[in-house]
Amino acid sequence: MEDLLRRIGVVLPIVQAPMAGVSTPELAAAVSEAGGLGSIAVGAVDAAGARAMIDTTRAGTRKPFNVNVFCHKPATPDRARESAWLGALRPAFARFGKAPPAAIGEIYASFVADPAMQDLLVETRPSVVSFHFGLPAARVIARLKAAGIVLFSTATNIDEARAAADAGVDAIVAQGFEAGGHRGVFDPAAPDPQLGILALTRLLVRGAPLPVIAAGGIMDGAGIAAALKLGAVAAQLGTAFVACPESSADAAHRAGLADPGAAHTTMTTVFSGRPARGLPNAMTELEHGALAGLAVPDYPIAYDANKALAAAAKAKQDFSFAAQWAGQGAPLARAMPARDLVATLARELAAARG
Repeated sequence: MEDLLRRIGVVLPIVQAPMAGVSTPELAAAVSEAGGLGSIAVGAVDAAGARAMIDTTRAGTRKPFNVNVFCHKPATPDRARESAWLGALRPAFARFGKAPPAAIGEIYASFVADPAMQDLLVETRPSVVSFHFGLPAARVIARLKAAGIVLFSTATNIDEARAAADAGVDAIVAQGFEAGGHRGVFDPAAPDPQLGILALTRLLVRGAPLPVIAAGGIMDGAGIAAALKLGAVAAQLGTAFVACPESSADAAHRAGLADPGAAHTTMTTVFSGRPARGLPNAMTELEHGALAGLAVPDYPIAYDANKALAAAAKAKQDFSFAAQWAGQGAPLARAMPARDLVATLARELAAARG
């Protein structure tokens, strides 16, 4: 099997996870400069915003980096469901002297339905493009590959990995159930085996004809070494980089990583409409309170409601309704510049490998 890292031009088997709303061009550039593969997430911006992020990253490094896109099925509006959701959130809004918005909608487009974003990536040719939540059409994959771009796809089970391989993707990011942020399932309505990273990595190494990058709960060099021992070619770390000064995580998110609650992350759909793992807070409490039993609006329509509530709370210096994504390894987070963290991870990896 071709050496994936050599093909991309990456020295270390360390991939910084693309975390929408947290990872920045400065973080990606720092990781890439240090020898890993930095990543930016453009799923929550339009093509103009993505161009600015790519340009800023390239201003910080000439080394390879990854651009991540969301490939979810476009949302189907359901006014009755959305109205019920907003009604249940009304008391939470009232705490901050606000009413919920009159309506909520699809706040950003899926890559599968965004030709401007597709054209931008073909034009700008980042070294790597990674897909989350599914795959784009075959013609889009063909255009990206013809532009010389290496393609990654998240997979949470063997069927998703095989679908990605059949579509022509170059590598699989095996996302274990431990991982923070949005779970990359292709179909959130389908049964989820909730595979941990150990079992998932071995299943994909044995059963998928592609290099595997292990992701989920990996926070230090020993974790990276374990992933490589399982047959992965690299490890992807997300929560480990949240505390870096180059990330855009706010002070409350950073403080949450040091709080005892960081040992009790939760998987929930109430923030965005898709399952995602983060720190427990007032929003996750609503899942078992005011929002219990309600059908969640489609992703990302539900996110529109949460972002409005989080903004109303933040205006009153309350950060307890904002999404603070974190994986199960969150208590192991270390606050240091990204360059130093990558160097530390490399030293720990070398020590663990003997």
